Amino acid sequence: MTIQRRAFLAATGLLATPRLARAQQAGRLVILGGGFGGASAARFARDHHPRLDVTLVERGARFTTCPYGNLVLAGRRDVESITFGYEGLAARGVRVVRQSVAAVDAGRKRLRLADGAELPYDRLIMSPGIDLRWGAVEGYDEAAAARMPHGWIPALQQVTVLRRQMEAMPEGGVFVMTIPDNPFRCPPGPYERICMVAEYLKRAKPRAKLIALDAKNGFSKQPLFQDAWRELYPGIVEWRGASEDGRVVRVRPAAMEVETEFGDKVKGDVVNVIPPQMAARVARDAGLADESGWCPVKPETMESARAPDIHVIGDACIAAPMPKSGFAASSHAKHAVACAAASLAGREPPAATYFNTCYSHVGPDYGISIVGVYRGTPQRMEEVPGSGGISPRTAALGERAAEHRRLEALYADGWYESITREMFGIA
Repeated sequence: MTIQRRAFLAATGLLATPRLARAQQAGRLVILGGGFGGASAARFARDHHPRLDVTLVERGARFTTCPYGNLVLAGRRDVESITFGYEGLAARGVRVVRQSVAAVDAGRKRLRLADGAELPYDRLIMSPGIDLRWGAVEGYDEAAAARMPHGWIPALQQVTVLRRQMEAMPEGGVFVMTIPDNPFRCPPGPYERICMVAEYLKRAKPRAKLIALDAKNGFSKQPLFQDAWRELYPGIVEWRGASEDGRVVRVRPAAMEVETEFGDKVKGDVVNVIPPQMAARVARDAGLADESGWCPVKPETMESARAPDIHVIGDACIAAPMPKSGFAASSHAKHAVACAAASLAGREPPAATYFNTCYSHVGPDYGISIVGVYRGTPQRMEEVPGSGGISPRTAALGERAAEHRRLEALYADGWYESITREMFGIA
């Protein structure tokens, strides 16, 4: 029997681990979910805590990132270029188990896998992502999503369907987007999508129009996005906030129509519905979510506030004022691994400092960003005063504006390449 085979059987509880081998291990760290949070946790644990036995549980063979999915809609990227496998992590010594998790048994510290096997852990890091709240917008269910795609979870079909619908739009047609109230995955994402769709329409269907109906009056990087819409897409983009009857309450897929709170009916040739969201079902079924549908955590360690020895990171957790972003998930992951390793070694956890950087493409050679630094305390997650902010507005940049925007677009590409190479073990 090979060492790898024995190690896998030991991790799944099918083979008793010899006492000598267990004495050499710092503990069993199991990570559920292979996205920005989970993959980052696995890579960081393997590189910085080599005595941990690290297992990543992820049902998919490959992961398509939500970041840069909007660029697929603009025609700048294809889906393959934003899709990654786990071979790099496996080559670095992460045990990758390709299965769904049927249940989390926090009392016995075990995961029950879809095939019935049990996977024991000493510490569990959960990065399960989100589920969509089907039915939160009347008429919007999984069947409706085939006609009115959301494109908001890593799924090839949704992104490609939306792109094909855009290509099939008549000249002079209407693209309708609905945007939910907070909180949701990637706060700037819908507004970057507005830009990328408008970029495509300007190039391919210049008489077409985009109507964005928003359940909020304010959003991330709002002044920068609105400057870009006026500058790059005049006459194409119409954004309506909640005070302008922008909150959509029902959809009619057969008619390709949405209805707002006060009864306005808006038809589209393409309708992109981004519905309200919540933590993924595996976290909710494990009792880790509260009545909001999201998972409360202890900000100083990212440990669940509802179960011992479990850390919940990324989009599924409540970490406001931190946004639900890929960079934030990666930052959560590294701190959660450090805290788990410290606990298993009988040490105090390190001080909790988290970081977020979020870039958005808004046009050719035109990028914008927002940054923030956060501190976790026993009482709350708080932004460090004066630690961040958004890119300068165009008027403030003057003659330097074009070069500044071009550089930020390059920085965005560099960030994406760097974080994906890191989290999937490519670099």
